[in-house]
Amino acid sequence: MLTNIQALFENETGMPLAKATRSQLEILLNDAIKRTVGMKGKEQFSSREVTVLLTDLRGFTAISEEHTAPVLLDILNRYLIRMSEIAIRHGGTIDKFMGDAIMVLFGAPFSHEEDVSRAVHCAVDMQIAIFEINKNHREQGLPELNMGIGLNTGTVMAGLLGSDLYTEYTVIGDEVNLASRIEAYSLRGQVLISEATYARVKDFVTVSEPMDVYVKGKKDQINLYEVLAIPSLGKTVPRQEIRKSPRVETNMPFSFFTIEDKIVSADSHAGTILDLSYNGVLAVVDCDLAAQTDIKMDLNFSLAGTTATNVYARVLRTFERDGKRLACIEFTSVSVQSNINIRHFVQLLIQGGVTK
Repeated sequence: MLTNIQALFENETGMPLAKATRSQLEILLNDAIKRTVGMKGKEQFSSREVTVLLTDLRGFTAISEEHTAPVLLDILNRYLIRMSEIAIRHGGTIDKFMGDAIMVLFGAPFSHEEDVSRAVHCAVDMQIAIFEINKNHREQGLPELNMGIGLNTGTVMAGLLGSDLYTEYTVIGDEVNLASRIEAYSLRGQVLISEATYARVKDFVTVSEPMDVYVKGKKDQINLYEVLAIPSLGKTVPRQEIRKSPRVETNMPFSFFTIEDKIVSADSHAGTILDLSYNGVLAVVDCDLAAQTDIKMDLNFSLAGTTATNVYARVLRTFERDGKRLACIEFTSVSVQSNINIRHFVQLLIQGGVTK
């Protein structure tokens, strides 16, 4: 399909596909699908198994605040073209671009042997490509790009949707929503896959231990796996950043007590948590705290109706920003129930937005 699109574009414009703009790419891909599947929405929606791959750039909003529009458009366009070429090379179909996010389908409208392993291989190659792109960006003084990827496999409804004015091939269903939830959990440089996807590629990839997470629309926790490598192909995912957990922005007040010689102070201090993870916080505090100070914290997760009390932590470092005292604080001792409540609250915030 890539060869046909490339030939069509080059014949009509007289320039290589790599010079295509984002809008030209969208038109080319959608037209190619409609010509293959059928025109004007005449094909009825059908049920089929599909692997949905979703990507999203991390921190692109911050990048957009520091660079001019022409620079941003050039960066984004080259990124979308590179990812599109990888997706199509692996037999995927680009469903849509959503800002700096991409949704790719494997199994619809075109089916291939080993669609699921193709999808996972595609995701690994995308992260390898981002690693290579960033090498060039550093040499050119351009901002580095960080991407998270989530994949899920399941049965969806697929077909052409629209009218004579505009028609688009798309997929709908709970499995698509789940892929989006999984992508939200992925950290920078990470590829996360669902239990259903892992079951089909477990002999093809090396993965991390399963992680239990809550997602919207699911009563119970689900298992996610991080893809680390494809041994048979000698490929490893080049994680740009190693974190212990997702991290979410918040604006949550909390109270804490300092600890000296294992004695908890009677004086309570106040702070505001700006950034929360499973393992610690970034917070504005109302007093001077030296690095390595031990503290005891009480957290009230009103949105979830839970608390995390008697959380022991240590100040890793402090600094000033905009006239405020900020402290990087790591949890050192947390009860089992408080740990569950912290993780659940972080996951609720992730499902309400995008992890950065």
